[in-house]
Parts: sequence; structure tokens; C-alpha cells
Amino acid sequence: MKTLNHYIIYGTLITASVNAQAAKTPTSTIQNIKTMNTEKLSNAVVKQAIEALQSGDKQTWFALFTNDAQLFDDGNKMNFKSFFDKALGHERFTSIDKVEQNGLHVYGKFHSDQWGDFKTYFKFTVADNKISKLEIGQASY
Repeated sequence: MKTLNHYIIYGTLITASVNAQAAKTPTSTIQNIKTMNTEKLSNAVVKQAIEALQSGDKQTWFALFTNDAQLFDDGNKMNFKSFFDKALGHERFTSIDKVEQNGLHVYGKFHSDQWGDFKTYFKFTVADNKISKLEIGQASY
């Protein structure tokens, strides 16, 4: 039979584990997610998509795309749904450096928990307020 002391010890261990995990996430990453400037994003649909990406909001992200949305990563066709099921919550812009093509092409510094930090582009194709194609890849600007 477990005593009150056992529960106190378990609670302390769980709290320590949660705090240790939180300590692994750099404060700068948390700040960038919350405060990254999206004012340069002039296309409303693209802005909503980037904000959903930043917050890891899968429901909003997928709702912005057509059912048959296409994804190209460095020119290679990928499975859109499975790619972003894994990426959302683990990948984000750390800065938006430039926006072109009437707000449809976004360039910036990017962080991936798996691949690290690099410059990237996101090129959106939007019709009738839905994204039908997204091209992403490493950028050199």
C-alpha cells in the first residue's frame, strides 16, 4: 500500500522531469515562436499559414490547403499530409527576411528540430483562398 510519502516522491520526480524537459527548449526559440514579426506577410492566406506553422496549429494549417494540395521539397514531390503531420510543432521560421511575388514567396531563417537552422523559402500557390501547392527548400540569398 502506497503511503502519502510515496505520492509526494512520485510527484516530485514527475515535476523534476517536466522541468528538465522544458529547460531543453531554448528561451530564444520560445520567444521567436511567440514574437516573430509577420508584418511583412502581405497575403492574408499565406500569413494565416505561417502563423499556423509557427504555433504548430495542425487544424488551421490543413484547413488552409486544398484536399489535393501538392508539396515539393527542394523540387522533390512529397506527401503533403504526412510531411506536415511530422513537421508541425517541430519546424518554424525564426525570421522572415523577404517576401516576393505579391506575398506568395516567403524567405527567411528557419529552425527544424531534426535538421537544425538554415535559410529557406516557402512558395505558395493560392486560388480562391486555398493553397493548392507549396514549394519549400533551402535558400541562398
